[in-house]
Amino acid sequence: MSALFISDLHLCEQRAGTLRAFFAFLQGPARSVQALYILGDLFEYWAGDDDATPLGNAVGNAVGDALAAFAETGASVFFLPGNRDFLLGESFARRARLQILPDPALIDLGGEAVLLSHGDILCTDDEHYQSFRRLVRDPAWQRAFLERPLAQRKQVIEGLRSQSETAKQEKTMEIMDVNASAVEALLREHGYPALIHGHTHRPAHHVHVVDGRSCERWVLADWHDDAPYLRWDGAGPPVALRFRPKPDG
Repeated sequence: MSALFISDLHLCEQRAGTLRAFFAFLQGPARSVQALYILGDLFEYWAGDDDATPLGNAVGNAVGDALAAFAETGASVFFLPGNRDFLLGESFARRARLQILPDPALIDLGGEAVLLSHGDILCTDDEHYQSFRRLVRDPAWQRAFLERPLAQRKQVIEGLRSQSETAKQEKTMEIMDVNASAVEALLREHGYPALIHGHTHRPAHHVHVVDGRSCERWVLADWHDDAPYLRWDGAGPPVALRFRPKPDG
C-alpha cells in the first residue's frame, strides 16, 4: 500500500504559487501512489459548499475539479477537516470524489495501524482555542451557521481569522504546539499506533515511549510554493520529501 500525506496548504487566491504547486503535485508525485490523504487546512477558509462555484470561490471550484480528475486515475483521496475548512461537506466531497474522515481516524497501511489527525485536538495547552473548537465543531452550531447567507458567513469568518492572527501574537510557541500528555493519551486510546498529523507547522519525526511501547509520530510541513509531503510505501519507514514544480514558462 503506497500513500502520500499532506496538510496545511491554505489554498486561496492570494497564494497563487501554492495553488500551482498543488496542481503540479497532483500531476506529479501523487500519480505514483494508491491513496492521497489530506490532513486538514487544504483551504485557507471554507464558508460552505455553496461557495465552491465559478462565480463564488474560484479556488474551491478549481481544486474540486482537479481532485476529481485525479481520482479518475484510480487513486483514492481522503480528507480530514482542519481548523480552517471544517465546514467542507458531503456536497463538495462528492464533486471532488474524496472521502471525509473523522478526526482522529485509525487506518491500516499494509498491515500497520496508523492514526491520522489534523493535530489541533492535541494542542490542549491552548484552552481558549479548545473552547472555540468545541463550539464550532458542534453539529447544531454548524447547521445554524450554514443557514446564514453566504456573504454573512464570509464576513464572520474574516473577523474570526483576524482575531486568530491577533491572538497568536500573544501566545507562546509552546502553548500552540501539541501537549505531550495529550499525544500519549491518544496513542494509548488507539492501541499504540504510529501517528501522522499537521497543524503545528513544525515538521519533524518524534518517537514516544508510551507504557513501554515505542510509537512514531510524524508532523507534516505546511505548504508554500513547493509541495512537502510524507510518502509511505510499507517497504520501509515513511520518507519526508518535497516536490518543487518547474517555474512557469
